[in-house]
Amino acid sequence: MTREQRLARVFVELADTLVAQFDVIDFLHTLTERCVELLAVDAAGLMLTDQRGQLRVIASSAESARLVEIFELQHSEGPCMDCFHSGQQVVNVGEDEIRARWPGFAAEAADLGFRSAHALPMRLRDEVIGAVNLFTRASRRLDDDDIAVGQAMADVATIGLLQERVGRQKDVLAEQLQMALNSRVLIEQAKGVLAERSRITPAEAFVVMRSYARRQKRTLTSVAAAVVDHTLQAAELGAR
Repeated sequence: MTREQRLARVFVELADTLVAQFDVIDFLHTLTERCVELLAVDAAGLMLTDQRGQLRVIASSAESARLVEIFELQHSEGPCMDCFHSGQQVVNVGEDEIRARWPGFAAEAADLGFRSAHALPMRLRDEVIGAVNLFTRASRRLDDDDIAVGQAMADVATIGLLQERVGRQKDVLAEQLQMALNSRVLIEQAKGVLAERSRITPAEAFVVMRSYARRQKRTLTSVAAAVVDHTLQAAELGAR
């Protein structure tokens, strides 16, 4: 399959949010995974705003990306923060510029092995609802094509999230996004519970739950809730 053919399939995948039992969390994790697959990056993460307009981590392609994004939120510095507040791309920021602009973030990123960073806004016209963080382990620049593809994927995903709410009040959208963010908290709890029960890592626990949810055509949130309240056991999930 050529890159162009793969891109076409990915854009269809990201646009298809009208299916039954659309799962926002799974959808956004898919976006981060496709960024890593199609762009010259090693990890990706995604933040969305809550009802108070504050950013929260909701999806990532790897645990390292999630950790560096949590640091950004806790210390209010980093490419994703600047991107969200300005609504503009922050791209091709290498080690020297990272240290100059965000000293604390630079140390955390270096500890996790990242040497360059990028951030793309999730926006529709003047409304910015989040941002996508992209990280590389080598000092490598994204070319114009990669940046354009990355921004296009973020835009399509944003439209996909908003398209069901056309004509609805803005507070309805905020409520639905808040539900997705609350689901993220529940999923993190479930990862910890399953990891402890099955003696696997939290990252492996997430893969197990996500795979089970897809096989059973359930939402990731409902599976996480069942894990936390012990109505779904590790053996049923297929965890080893």
